Amino acid sequence: KSANPQWREQFDFHYFSDRKDMLDIEVWRKDNKKHEELLGTCHVDITALPAKQTNCLELPLEKHPGSLLMLVAVAPCTGVSISDLCVCPLGDPNERQQISQRYCIKNSFRDIRDIGFLQVKVLKAVDLMAADFSGKSDPFCVLELGNDMLQTHTVYKNLNPEWNKVFTFPIKDIHDVLEVTVFDEDGDKPPDFLGKVAIPLLSV
Repeated sequence: KSANPQWREQFDFHYFSDRKDMLDIEVWRKDNKKHEELLGTCHVDITALPAKQTNCLELPLEKHPGSLLMLVAVAPCTGVSISDLCVCPLGDPNERQQISQRYCIKNSFRDIRDIGFLQVKVLKAVDLMAADFSGKSDPFCVLELGNDMLQTHTVYKNLNPEWNKVFTFPIKDIHDVLEVTVFDEDGDKPPDFLGKVAIPLLSV
């Protein structure tokens, strides 16, 4: 019940060279659990922003009253990666030793914000639900940790897809939950939900 809401949320988007250069933002109003209404949209051209600095933007909502105030920073991507199993970031014994030294007890307070990182190997899925008329699915896997999100490629027409990818996330809150969701790619339509698992970091 506010016309001037304050969210103070931080989102980290991992911007790779093959992604589009426009950040699309939507503001929604929720009446109840079932009814939602779009209050406006705005767009940010990422390529036009100066790099390595925080840019304060006041963006008017298109075709609707109001504006959105946000801070956007484009910086080199650190601590996050997507790789194949054969070049797994922790596969090198020397790197493992450096990581162990970095997070040993005596270095605990060197950087309070550097809690650690999580490495996830997404190997495969088995016996997925068929979402297409052909009796197959086009599955891909989305991993979310806090406000970070990465995803695998799509394996087409397969109920037992193998992705064999390694994802590395920086940990910002040890109480976060890793959510792994499998979707069926459906062209221009929203993807179909095939299943989900949630893993609290404290359980690892």
